Amino acid sequence: MPQMAPLMWLYLYCFFLLSFIIFMSVNYFIKPYEKINSKADSLSLPPQPSWKL
Repeated sequence: MPQMAPLMWLYLYCFFLLSFIIFMSVNYFIKPYEKINSKADSLSLPPQPSWKL
């Protein structure tokens, strides 16, 4: 029945919104790894040569 097509798009839209909200909340609460402080590493390791061609 063609008149049921708007309901299908409504269900897809609701699924998209739910997925987007879950993704954003997970992205907000679970932070990516923090970068290591480069000043502490530079003291223990010798300076790397700059590669130039």
